[in-house]
Amino acid sequence: MITFEFNLFMQIPFSKYQATGNDFILIDNMSGAYSDLSIAQISHLCDRKFGVGADGCILISKAEGLDFHMDYSNADGTKSFCGNGARSSIHFASQLFPGKLEFTFQAIDGMHKARINGDSISIDMSSVAPMLSVPQAQLDTFNLDSAYTLQTGSPHFVVLQDDLSSSNVITLGRHIRYSDFYKEQGINVNLMKILSHGLISIATYERGVEDETLSCGTGATACALVYSQLHNIDMPVKVQVKGGMLLVSFDQQEDASFSNVVLSGPAVKVYDGSITI
Repeated sequence: MITFEFNLFMQIPFSKYQATGNDFILIDNMSGAYSDLSIAQISHLCDRKFGVGADGCILISKAEGLDFHMDYSNADGTKSFCGNGARSSIHFASQLFPGKLEFTFQAIDGMHKARINGDSISIDMSSVAPMLSVPQAQLDTFNLDSAYTLQTGSPHFVVLQDDLSSSNVITLGRHIRYSDFYKEQGINVNLMKILSHGLISIATYERGVEDETLSCGTGATACALVYSQLHNIDMPVKVQVKGGMLLVSFDQQEDASFSNVVLSGPAVKVYDGSITI
């Protein structure tokens, strides 16, 4: 008896985006055709040797009463909020809704508003609770003088460092991310250097990508808020990432929390394509 095996393939049209060097695969899922993409398929799409290659994959889907739902997956298929991915999503959505410049969308951490202003896209981030100092027991393990954690849609660890070289980012980032304190849930690790008043430079090791990325929107937000609280800065903070410049504005409250947090910067379509998986 002869048996036959049939492999069912799916062709997926996509757009490749980058936002200050943080790159993404954007997929129009308004029809719901790609809602069942598996973690393995998403990881394959993001693979830089066997797939399209990206730091994350984003499905743009329908959302009742809103413009769209942003379903963001890291390169390993895990879920989180992504500030640069959100800004890329707004640019992508502007192609689906020609002429529209203001959007309201749903993400994993809640509802967000966004605006397009020329080459800059601004995202209203969620309110942020006060930063926490990392306990001395952890600092001794990491051999650091001081560090801070806070949640800006994704969890972030922020430490002042002059050496923002990739080797230092990856070595220190992996040491902290896979430590006993953080290995189960994971954490993004940011090295921050103060350049001048209102201007900082950062480098980020991202969980889910498990490597340094050229930019991290939620990381830039976290570092700007830590900097503002440490130095009592109430003005917008410019954040130099390795892929460009971002701007973070905010209102600091009396309890050291932050409201009206806005992340702004460019997002650029690199190309359109399709892939069969």
